[in-house]
Amino acid sequence: MSSRHPDGKDIRRRTMLISGMSGLAGITGALALGTPARAASGEPDPPVNVLLAIADDWGYPDAGAYGSRAARTPTFDRLAAEGALFTHAFCAAPSCTPSRNALLTGQAPHRLGAGANLWSELPATFDVYPALLEQTGYRVGRIRKGYGPGVFPQWPHDPAGPGFPSFGEFLDQQPERTPFCFWLGSSDPHRPYDPALGEQSGIDPASVDVPPYLPDTPEVRADVVNYLAEVERFDREVGDALRLLDERGLAGNTLVVMTGDHGWPWPRAKANTYDAGTRVPLAIRWPGRATPGTVIDRLTVLSDLAPTFLHAAGLPVPAAMTGQSLLPALSGTAAPREFVVVERERHARAREGNLAYPVRALRTDRWLYIRNFFPERWPAGDPDFDLGLQGVFGDIDAGPTKTQLLENRHRPEFARAFRLATGKRPKEELYDLASDPHSLDDLADRPGYAAVRTRLRKQLQSWMLGTGDPRAVDPRTGFWDDVAYYG
Repeated sequence: MSSRHPDGKDIRRRTMLISGMSGLAGITGALALGTPARAASGEPDPPVNVLLAIADDWGYPDAGAYGSRAARTPTFDRLAAEGALFTHAFCAAPSCTPSRNALLTGQAPHRLGAGANLWSELPATFDVYPALLEQTGYRVGRIRKGYGPGVFPQWPHDPAGPGFPSFGEFLDQQPERTPFCFWLGSSDPHRPYDPALGEQSGIDPASVDVPPYLPDTPEVRADVVNYLAEVERFDREVGDALRLLDERGLAGNTLVVMTGDHGWPWPRAKANTYDAGTRVPLAIRWPGRATPGTVIDRLTVLSDLAPTFLHAAGLPVPAAMTGQSLLPALSGTAAPREFVVVERERHARAREGNLAYPVRALRTDRWLYIRNFFPERWPAGDPDFDLGLQGVFGDIDAGPTKTQLLENRHRPEFARAFRLATGKRPKEELYDLASDPHSLDDLADRPGYAAVRTRLRKQLQSWMLGTGDPRAVDPRTGFWDDVAYYG
């Protein structure tokens, strides 16, 4: 069994090799023929275009650029080689709706009212970066999954942008010298999976990295192959979008971001604040601004993208945004970032009374400190509450891995994985990720780590107060339990 967390040296070595092999195809020509010519003629550079390609449930480190033996992601690897590869990027919440809301608004989920929950509503009082860009002359569009899932009756269209049949058709209608902002939203690799796609992919189950919080069985490996086949399909779709940029001469002045909204849909991953649920792939290509082959280890959160896009367009960043522009990181001038915070409120309808399982987690380079506000509740959902959607333990997506785990929970070889995924958790958790990257050995109650726990607890509380988190003053508030659920 191999680790899903290759070290930074391996990532840098692999990125350098990819960069050398790619020859910066497409971008080199765009830079050579575009930017110098404009500079020589005295013409101003055109405004930067923004293309965000976001997968659904694609987690770190499932990309070739991160050293995965089984994930085949030539497009992502190309973007990393032609721009910057982020090794410590995290979603703001390990659940679709609040993660996407945070990305759109540049704000921490707890600041977004009902928008901190899955299947909720984002009030139109919040600024989203596509609308802010549109107000200054950008043309905005989207395909498939944008905001949500949820409802948006207060908005003229999906907050991520008006829908189009395809990126190509959007570009066909693009006026010359008008900048665009486009959201390429895939539903891959969200469950359920088509086993035929996995079989046709030719991915070798023996090459799959099964993390130690899961049982290593043929059924689990086959399930991971099916997931990776959808990751590959998403990668191909983004590759098609890059070809359109090349063909239309737009690659040289388009900032391209490729990422996922949160971790992969496995037990103890999605809907959890461990790295398996929150750490995501992230590559950014911006010719002339992001040096090819750059590897950025700085802690990053997806709410940083909204201020990044505004900053790149030369627009002011609203004071309400808690995210930080990534342009200094791309240029190598960013100040160190001591930590990021990830959080969750209600995910699926998984408990009697539709109760949430609220968590705040502070992630540093080395430590993960987690605060569970209702340790008496079941973190993956009630064991006897089944609405027929995801089954019991409803915060875990239904699928072959979950089925095998539940059906074999009493067998010794499955018992630990079942407990890690579903068992109740203490009020505080603490993990040393340098020696325990999968957060399996809780140090919170060990005397030798009391000082670390106290320091991180204070940092989290200070951040919560500073960002207006209601749980900073009322840790057991029922606000998010009472918010409507539209699923």
